[in-house]
Amino acid sequence: MAPPDVVKRVEQLRRLINYHNYRYYVLAQPEISDEAYDLLFRELKQLEEQYPELITPDSPTQRVGAPPAEGFAKVRHPRPMLSLGNVTSPEELQAWRERFMKLLPAGTHVSYVVEPKIDGLTVVLHYENGVFTLGATRGDGYVGEDITNNLRTIRSLPLRIPLAPDGPTPPARLVVRGEAYIGKEAFERFRAEQEKLGHKFTSPRNTAAGALRNLDPKVAASRPLDVYLYHIVLIEGAEKTPQTQWEVLHYLRDLGFPVALNWCRRFDDSEFDALTKYCADWVHEKDALPFEVDGLVIKINELALHEVLGFVGREPRWAVAYKYPAEQAITRLLDIVVEVGRTGVLTPRAVLEPVFLAGATISSATLHNEDYIIEKDIRIGDMVIIRRAGEVIPQVLGPVKELRTGDERVWRMPKTCPSCGELVVRYPGEVAYYCENTACPAQLVRRVEYFASRPAMDIEGFGPKQAKLFCGKGFIKEIADIYTLREHREELLALEGYGEKKVNNLLNAIEASKQQPATRVLTAVGIRFVGPITAQLLLDHFRSIDALAQASAEELAAIEGVGPRIAQSVRAWFSHPANQRTIDRLKSYGLQMALPQEEKPEPESLPLAGKTFVITGTLPSWTREEAKAIIQQYGGKVTNSVSRRTTYLLVGENPGSKLQKAQQLGVPTLTEEELRAMIGE
Repeated sequence: MAPPDVVKRVEQLRRLINYHNYRYYVLAQPEISDEAYDLLFRELKQLEEQYPELITPDSPTQRVGAPPAEGFAKVRHPRPMLSLGNVTSPEELQAWRERFMKLLPAGTHVSYVVEPKIDGLTVVLHYENGVFTLGATRGDGYVGEDITNNLRTIRSLPLRIPLAPDGPTPPARLVVRGEAYIGKEAFERFRAEQEKLGHKFTSPRNTAAGALRNLDPKVAASRPLDVYLYHIVLIEGAEKTPQTQWEVLHYLRDLGFPVALNWCRRFDDSEFDALTKYCADWVHEKDALPFEVDGLVIKINELALHEVLGFVGREPRWAVAYKYPAEQAITRLLDIVVEVGRTGVLTPRAVLEPVFLAGATISSATLHNEDYIIEKDIRIGDMVIIRRAGEVIPQVLGPVKELRTGDERVWRMPKTCPSCGELVVRYPGEVAYYCENTACPAQLVRRVEYFASRPAMDIEGFGPKQAKLFCGKGFIKEIADIYTLREHREELLALEGYGEKKVNNLLNAIEASKQQPATRVLTAVGIRFVGPITAQLLLDHFRSIDALAQASAEELAAIEGVGPRIAQSVRAWFSHPANQRTIDRLKSYGLQMALPQEEKPEPESLPLAGKTFVITGTLPSWTREEAKAIIQQYGGKVTNSVSRRTTYLLVGENPGSKLQKAQQLGVPTLTEEELRAMIGE
């Protein structure tokens, strides 16, 4: 007898899986990734195996797919269009082999074909005496939708076979299965063109599926659709019928069908260990392919064995999909906390119920900003979908609204800083909220660290460890207190590892920093968007920090290279009483507050000097132009294309083909948060 909580979970999983089947197969508008769907399906299947009395005829595990949509004529497939079972590790792949081997007579020869599992829309094509007569979607596996007119718009799909004059004579009747898709580069070009027209497309698969399931063939014709064929569903009246899957692929190619042979491999059963290693290692190769994939398909090569083995439930015994560790998972959002960065940016962070994802246990993730949370309708207590791909920081993609209980709570950004209690501000045109108080405890350690860093005051011997230690001891309560450390000399000497020589060197370095030029002082105080280059622009114009402090936003914005956003930030910073006190104190300690003559920044001292960046995707709080300006401000260079000379690829949401190119070339990736850390924000 299954416990009540298991019964409840099984019913919940069925509702959720049926919902996502509808979103995926009927509307072509999936809300979760295949990996996340597979997690739900595997959980349901495991529970039903553990408690067989819970299996019902209408369970998602007992059917092939979802019902076809209304609006197209129905097409009954000559044979069921089965879906595949999944394995996610070499051990599971070995177990699959052991299961079907038990069903075969001893000594049966077995070989395998491994094919890329292209992420597109399954299509079934009918040819009569070599002429394309009918094309359909997979539908529920038994009945699909007639999308013949849409498929005719795909240029790579032959309307008559064979294409080559010396190709084989076409059979009287041929039904083949394949995948319609849009290639990565073609999608990036298409998306860029559509964005100019105000249209947004999120993924190649959704764009392809939406076109093929649109009632107007002109929509399909307007999109760069492509197709690959890989399976013969039915063949009648052929001069010679293929006997293996490897022969099927070559036969289809010879008829003129596009086939992904370049990425297919054949293995004998004696090479199964090599096959297993190939599948496990292929995770490092898949991103270099010109099309999106969601794994590999391993098929028994001998077609006669397909008939012998048959299928179980919704899955053929003779084939399996090898998928990689999920980059998405579903877990509960326990809370939303606000972190305050060095420049006062308030960033919401998700506190999650720990979940294992892509090789790591994830307990927190970025939520970007309040607008993102509102747009996605993310609430405390929600079951949420999280993503972690490669080196990208985990992020919350959105809630699973079907699992809401009514106890979830709406969250909004607090009106005051959670660290110092000062009112937070949000400037027109920006998504971020800021705490403008430079004495804010949450900002203090990082502000002190940045003030002493090489791009700023360049105080030798004063790094992150010293900033954390001195702030923790109460020696420094705002950045100007760095210049009162001499008053704590005896307390410094009492610290572990701080002998007289070390303390003297540190205090002397602090004293020497008073001779640093005013541009470094202006950089060091940590005004948003004001790094070494912008500091130079501002002081070249105003010549002193005092004069700069009195300038209006209009005067600031009129300076070439500054603009309204930087002007607004500078004006707001100097308007804050705590910041005015900081400037007065630094002036009283003898720091340079004016330019005696024209000065130029020291490029080699900038944190991004000598580094080349490429930008892809939508960044959380910067536009691409802003990110480019900031990189250049800190000494970096920005180019448009990824090459072996690229130092970093800056990655935002929905990255394009540049990410695959970077992974192929081994170019490291950075998020906006990681770039902020590099420049000390």
